[in-house]
Amino acid sequence: MPNHATLDPDTHCDLRVSFARGAHLGDAVMSAIAVPSEFRRVQNDYAILFRLDLATDRFDAHAMFGFEPGENLYLDGDRWDAGALPLAIDIQPFLIGRTREGDLRQVHIDLDHPRIDAAGVRLFDEDGRSTPFLEAAIEKLRALDAGYQAAPDFFAALRRHDLLEPFTLEVTLADGAVHRLVGYHVIDEEKLRALDAAALGELHAAGHLMPAFMALASLTNLSGLVARKNRRDGNG
Repeated sequence: MPNHATLDPDTHCDLRVSFARGAHLGDAVMSAIAVPSEFRRVQNDYAILFRLDLATDRFDAHAMFGFEPGENLYLDGDRWDAGALPLAIDIQPFLIGRTREGDLRQVHIDLDHPRIDAAGVRLFDEDGRSTPFLEAAIEKLRALDAGYQAAPDFFAALRRHDLLEPFTLEVTLADGAVHRLVGYHVIDEEKLRALDAAALGELHAAGHLMPAFMALASLTNLSGLVARKNRRDGNG
């Protein structure tokens, strides 16, 4: 169970966080949330797929790292083999919390996260000031929170123009094993291309057109993900 606490220099003056990579640090995950504002930055490395939460009727985007739970094909021992990290990975073990009134966002930290490490980087200096490491983490956390809050407008626009289509990927690996990605959606490229000037102008003015194209471009990384899987299993 996570052990979340509001971060403050008095209580957490000696706290240190590791920025290393590894399965033992929580990096062995199949995917991570990605927000539209970071699609351009992450699309060169990862396939971006959309998933609908039926309980909330909310779409979220996921940067894909593998084909099954706990599989991260970008993780090579203590090295993450990609040019960019999704913000949701990069900000761990920090997260946004709220006051009881719910109107003020605070920086929280999961005290039971494996990145809490006495050999890591300090969060506060001897005078209780945030270290550059913590300041950078807070900026990333703000960007992720702002992107997450803005994401529903992006998906509402895609739904309004009927641009989302179900997506299932079935992959046969070199050894004959079959892996499937099911329950996802992608942007319907043909319908996007068929939009008239008014619709394209609306999407562009709202800042939705670029992330839509970036999500489409990211799908070329699915073949690379298959190649990583074959190499990991000794078939490539």
